[in-house]
Amino acid sequence: MSGHPEPPGGELLCMQQAQPAQRSTEHRTSPEPSDASWMQLALQLAAHGLGRTTPNPPVGCVLVRNGVAVGQGFHARAGAPHAEVLALREAGLAARGATAYVTLEPCSHFGRTPPCADALIAAGVRRVVIAALDPNPAVAGAGLTSLHKAGLEVCWGVLERDAVRQQAGFRSLMGRGRPWVVYKGAMTLDGKVAATSGASRWVSSGAARALVHRWRNRIDAVAVGSGTVLADDPHLGTRGVAGGRDARPVVFDRCARTPLSARVMRPGSILVTSTASTAAFERRGVTVVRAADETKALEALGQLGLSTVLLEGGPTLAGAFLNADLIDEVRMFIAPKLLGAGLSPLAAPLTTSMTEARPLQNVQVESVGQDTLMCGYLAEIPRLETDAFDAYSAKARSCA
Repeated sequence: MSGHPEPPGGELLCMQQAQPAQRSTEHRTSPEPSDASWMQLALQLAAHGLGRTTPNPPVGCVLVRNGVAVGQGFHARAGAPHAEVLALREAGLAARGATAYVTLEPCSHFGRTPPCADALIAAGVRRVVIAALDPNPAVAGAGLTSLHKAGLEVCWGVLERDAVRQQAGFRSLMGRGRPWVVYKGAMTLDGKVAATSGASRWVSSGAARALVHRWRNRIDAVAVGSGTVLADDPHLGTRGVAGGRDARPVVFDRCARTPLSARVMRPGSILVTSTASTAAFERRGVTVVRAADETKALEALGQLGLSTVLLEGGPTLAGAFLNADLIDEVRMFIAPKLLGAGLSPLAAPLTTSMTEARPLQNVQVESVGQDTLMCGYLAEIPRLETDAFDAYSAKARSCA
């Protein structure tokens, strides 16, 4: 067995865990013993869409009849068929009388595709089990209401915490208008990310670096500062992942000093700057975002439809994000080596007391090769469906 198992969502332990306050199940239809297992499969399917569906959420669906999966599907990209539709297509006539396991409340409105709730009803599905309600306040609870009015048995809240974590980017974009920011770093046992010369290859092990490529494959963007580009000339692509794809590189460079020859400056990359002299970058196919600070920059990235950002910058950029309270999640590798004098992970904020430290919540620790990976949260995942949950619960007591 691997030292870092694959839990619901198909992600490593530090990638999938989330502990938002669990709502009472008082008004939810009671789950059946096998519901969690089938929902786990639906979450694993949904994980295939991570980094690919933005600005839509990743969603998975499994149709089960007489204890056998008769249809499966996941949302692959914005504009493509939704998970429920693909599962229904695979199931065909076997969908009648089946139970549908869906990681997010089926939509009930017309967008690029017809309502999934209507498709489930028309197919004759008997029961629908949902992990999490839609966080969009305009539609949250509407899918549940449609299904309930049509006479289907509805159960929700099964593996809700795992689903909410998997949807963190979508929920952040919906609730805050900006991406969910994951700060990734690697430091020695004595807390150094580089030598005094700036050399940092390599702090972490090959196993840790391989894991980072898996993270990049399932995230929308990877961000660094101009200092990292000038020192290391990183590509920021994804390597060694079967079927993998590159996240969009983002370079924070206030004065646009990044050379055009840098490997990261390629079509589709994003340059965040405050200077007006960017014509050469734009001719190369680089998207230019002009922003006065990191907060405005993230809002602009959200407007581009990016829902998750892996922050891989050095001490200056990471410190600026922490100082502005823009880091939502932390994944830090700790290597079993001592360096002595060197650079610390964060150049800011300046503090005078340990009471100013930012404590991580829901911390998890695991081994990756010879390194230790510590993960935790500095922010709560937005839960905008509160009002819809309460309203639906009040109307649906009879289904409990």
